[in-house]
Amino acid sequence: MSCCSAGQPPARSPPLSAALAPITSMLDTAAEQMMVNKDFQAAFDTCDRGLKSLDGMEPEDNRCEEFRAGFCILGIQALAELNQWQDVLSWVLQQYEHQENIPARIMQMCVLLYSKVGEPAVMQEAARVWLLWPLNSGVSGFRTVAELYLLHILVPLGHGEEARELIAGEVGSAAFTEDQRQTALDVVEEKERRDQEAPCNPNVSPSSEITAHPQGGVIHKLAAMLRFLYRKVMMCHSGSFPLRRLFLAALLIYMLFFRLDPALPSSFMWISKLYQLLRQMWTTMFAPYYQALAQSKEL
Repeated sequence: MSCCSAGQPPARSPPLSAALAPITSMLDTAAEQMMVNKDFQAAFDTCDRGLKSLDGMEPEDNRCEEFRAGFCILGIQALAELNQWQDVLSWVLQQYEHQENIPARIMQMCVLLYSKVGEPAVMQEAARVWLLWPLNSGVSGFRTVAELYLLHILVPLGHGEEARELIAGEVGSAAFTEDQRQTALDVVEEKERRDQEAPCNPNVSPSSEITAHPQGGVIHKLAAMLRFLYRKVMMCHSGSFPLRRLFLAALLIYMLFFRLDPALPSSFMWISKLYQLLRQMWTTMFAPYYQALAQSKEL
C-alpha cells in the first residue's frame, strides 16, 4: 500500500516545506500536462511518480492525503483519456489498498467512469463495501456516492431487491430524507415496470432513459405540452380551460429548469417525480381532446 507512514523520528524527516515542494511541483506539472499539453501518458507517469514520492513522508494536517487524492484524480482522468479505463479501479486500490479507504470524490469518479463505459458491475462490490463501512457514513460525499450507486449501478443492472434494501436500510437512512427514500423507491418500481414491458425498439434498452439522458423524454413532453397550452390559452376567455392548471404547469416547468440542475445525479429523483405529475396532468387535461379526435376518425 502506498501510504504516508507514521512513527519515524521527526529528526530524520526533512522540513515539511522542503519535503512538499517537489510534490507540489509534480502535481502542478501533471495538471499542466493533462490540461494544457494534452499529454495524457506523461500526466499519468507524473502522477505515478508523485504517489511513489509520498511513501515514507510523515503526514501533517492531512496534506499528504490531499496530495494523494489530487494525483489519483488526475491519474484517473489520464487513464480514461488513454482508453485504459479498465485499469482505473485496480490502480486506485494500489494507492488505498482497501475499498473502504478510497475517498468519496474518487469513488464517485470511478462509479461515473465505469457507468459511462457501460460496465457498472465492475464498481458494484467496491461501492457496496464503501457504503457499508461505518466510518464513511459521516463523510461529506456519502450521500452522493449512495445516489450514484443506486442510479448508475443497481437500477441499470436491474437489482431491484438490493436497491430496496439499500433505501430501507442504514445506508438509505443516513443518506436520504424520508421523501427522498420514497422517491427512490418510485424510481426502482418504474424501472421494473419498464423492464416488464416489451420495448418498441429492440435495439434500445428499456433502462436507457434512466441510465443515459433521463431528462430527454421530459423535454419532449414539455415541448408538446407547451404547444397545447398555447392553443388553450387562446380559448381562456370562453372559460373552457381552468387557469389554475396553467399556473401549476408553469410552476412545475420553472422548478424543473430553473431551480434544479438536471446534470446532477441527485436531481434525477425529482425530475422523475415531476414527470409523473406532468403525465397525470397531461392525461387529465387532454384526454377529452384525444377521445373526441378518435371518435371523429371512426366516423
